[in-house]
Amino acid sequence: MTPNKSNNYCCGGGGGFLQSGYPEERRTYGKIKFDQITATGADYCITGCHNCHAQVHDIGHHFGGKYSTVHIWTLICLSLGILGPNERTYLGDDLRDVNVFHPETAL
Repeated sequence: MTPNKSNNYCCGGGGGFLQSGYPEERRTYGKIKFDQITATGADYCITGCHNCHAQVHDIGHHFGGKYSTVHIWTLICLSLGILGPNERTYLGDDLRDVNVFHPETAL
């Protein structure tokens, strides 16, 4: 993403704003992050916290984004083969049925 690191933009969902009761204002600010994500052309936006996940998912849906939003822990659990069916909700069709590790077949 550009800009990135310490110059990156906030998604607009943190600091209690996600639950503030001002969804249009939150989405207006979040449009900056939406445009930034969309410019990458990525299929997924990986988030590290619940507020970011909810906000990035919401602005993607609201503004018609083509990316899926996923928690980093979801990808870690997927890679370990411990991601439950109900935890695959935010995965795209390309990852929803992936089973990387099969403990029942391990030697």
